[in-house]
Amino acid sequence: MCQYSADDGVVNAWHQQWLGSLAIGGHGLVFTEATAVNPIGRHSLKDAGLWRDDHVDAWSPIVEFCRSHGATMGVQLAHAGRKAATRPPWEGRTPLSREEGGWTAVGPSAVAHEGLPVPHELTKQEISAVIDDFAAAARRAMRAGFQVIEIHSAHGYLLHEFLSPLSNKRTDEFGGTFDNRCRLVTSVTAAVRRAIGESVPLFVRLSCTDYIEGGWTIDDTVSLAGLLKESGADLIDCSSGGVAPVNFTEHDVGPNYQVKFSQAVKDGASIATGAVGLITEAEQAEAILQEGKADVVLIARAAMRNPYFAVNAAEKLGEYIPWPSQLDRARRVKRR
Repeated sequence: MCQYSADDGVVNAWHQQWLGSLAIGGHGLVFTEATAVNPIGRHSLKDAGLWRDDHVDAWSPIVEFCRSHGATMGVQLAHAGRKAATRPPWEGRTPLSREEGGWTAVGPSAVAHEGLPVPHELTKQEISAVIDDFAAAARRAMRAGFQVIEIHSAHGYLLHEFLSPLSNKRTDEFGGTFDNRCRLVTSVTAAVRRAIGESVPLFVRLSCTDYIEGGWTIDDTVSLAGLLKESGADLIDCSSGGVAPVNFTEHDVGPNYQVKFSQAVKDGASIATGAVGLITEAEQAEAILQEGKADVVLIARAAMRNPYFAVNAAEKLGEYIPWPSQLDRARRVKRR
């Protein structure tokens, strides 16, 4: 969940306390917010980054602190594509002007996201540079001490834009057919796998459907998941939407509404999956795992509301998670 609190990509004390609280709160895997692989891939001027070496220096103590409290640390590498160069959400996500430090966003085609400027259509040379940027950011992440890498290819950001026929109107080898539209994300996945080696877990976040006729579908996602597995991915993080505005009142949105996607990908592509979306209770998350609908459950807004979600969930489920010594005397349930 983006914090929009970095300075030129450099994370700071805010990120230390936020991610540190999740680690102290017992979460087994703590992911960063979407972290830009190059400056024009930022959502806003305040996005976290890993496109320079000084970003490594800023991330390292945060990662070390979280790991010292038992968390496995993951970084989500991202490029916002045509949704870049906007203000933070509490300022309306409106486009930044040049005077404010804005820039021309990029995409697979010169097709604008609703309410945003028309992006620059990436050339083949620029696409190659994007692949290199993801790989370079992954190498920096390893130097910073991260233990898991996730490639963000969801929510209408650059890699998802290449996947969806709604945003990709290219006629070269990166557009048109299914395999061509998948070429960028599979190339990024393979490049990141080479950069981090075989032993580091590699996740890919996908929007499993665009919810719009003529857009990306769950069947497309299952087929892509097989290609991503061949390219080096270990797990598909199954979300949805984002490439175009959707009237969600027309869809069955409620608790577990995206779990069906993780189950479809898990069963159809024989790859591990993560479930997300309105999962807010311990018993709810546990049932998803016990029923085999996903291999992990990823908590976002529920953890923002309560960074100690995991230790509280453990108590509800009758399990024991060690607390820091400084806080243990407040525990209601002691080790059995």
